Amino acid sequence: MNNDIESLKDAVCAEVDRLAPQLLKASEDIHAHPELNFEEHYAHDLLTDLLEQAGLPTQRHAYGVATGFEARAGDTGYDIAVLCEYDALPAIGHACGHNIIATAGLGAGLAAATVAQRAGGRLRIMGTPAEEGGGGKIVMARNGAFAGVDAAMMVHPADADLIRMDTIALQTVDVEFHGKAAHAAAAPHEGRNALDAAVLGYMNVAALRQHIGPNERIHGIFTKGGDKANIVPAETEMNWIVRSQTIASLQPLKNRVLQCFGGAAAACGCTTSSTWNTLTYADMIDNGPMVASYVANSGRLGRVVVDPTALGRRVVGSTDMGNVSYLVPSIHPMIKTAPDGVAIHTVDFARWAISPLAKRALIDAAKAMAMTVIDLWCDPDLMINTKEAFSRRPTNVEVL
Repeated sequence: MNNDIESLKDAVCAEVDRLAPQLLKASEDIHAHPELNFEEHYAHDLLTDLLEQAGLPTQRHAYGVATGFEARAGDTGYDIAVLCEYDALPAIGHACGHNIIATAGLGAGLAAATVAQRAGGRLRIMGTPAEEGGGGKIVMARNGAFAGVDAAMMVHPADADLIRMDTIALQTVDVEFHGKAAHAAAAPHEGRNALDAAVLGYMNVAALRQHIGPNERIHGIFTKGGDKANIVPAETEMNWIVRSQTIASLQPLKNRVLQCFGGAAAACGCTTSSTWNTLTYADMIDNGPMVASYVANSGRLGRVVVDPTALGRRVVGSTDMGNVSYLVPSIHPMIKTAPDGVAIHTVDFARWAISPLAKRALIDAAKAMAMTVIDLWCDPDLMINTKEAFSRRPTNVEVL
């Protein structure tokens, strides 16, 4: 069996090399056409065209999402999903490197598909749009996207090769303050200043920040501050993101944040209302046995993938892949795409996302994932250990 696994891995790596020009061009095309949440029509069409040209049955607009897709290969065995992301950020384009995620997933999937019958496994190549706040994976999961999947994986660009991203839970909230308009010079005493309430709410959260956990984050913006300077603002609006270590610990922090706004409104004689986004991003549960397989396969390619704590540098963020990790065994390793210290979600990172370093990362990520798929298909002990590790996840939380 080991000889069979080795020959299969050689085959998928050779296939990625054969596909390399096509994959690199697709990455450059997606990078040159940045699209926001649920608007990724160019990337959707490009990726699904390539899947169909390879002869894979492909469902466009999958699971109720116009820019989602799914292609399949294989008839029997464990069903492994390789995930693609391809949305960009406002103003700074592919500063999170989703062009690499999309095409590395495409390459891994196309390569693994060529040996699926021989290896006795099943494969899904899934296009999951709107990771940057839209929760595309959550929407697709609610529509059955991960039913029957035995394991899922994707690789994310970073400035280092890391076994994981420190992914924390997230939920956004829109907050409104309601006051009373009045002439700001002639009769300010008749007004109730909703902008003052919003400013006090912001300051209350600022004070709260020093008393929250080291893995918790609260950050927000004003989206409406009033209508005219000589009118006491009657309505103001804010948008906030609240993050905590786990989806279970998120709820108490949300309540503390709302108390900040309620106190501010009361102090100004105003009222407040809030609307939480229904798509809550969960923390990521990286499956240990799958991570070990990915690390070993990356080592074959000359990449040393390390625990971020060993470097003393963590990549902290949130992703809807966290929700997937509660549904099926999953991994979300990081691959070095930019020099040390170049952070994701920056203009600099967007430039590095089509650099020679990024091109090598794309090809290596495709190979490492394809080989990890082979391990999951062909090493029965790995899948047993993967499922056993998955069984230890928290099960008393709602992630959809």
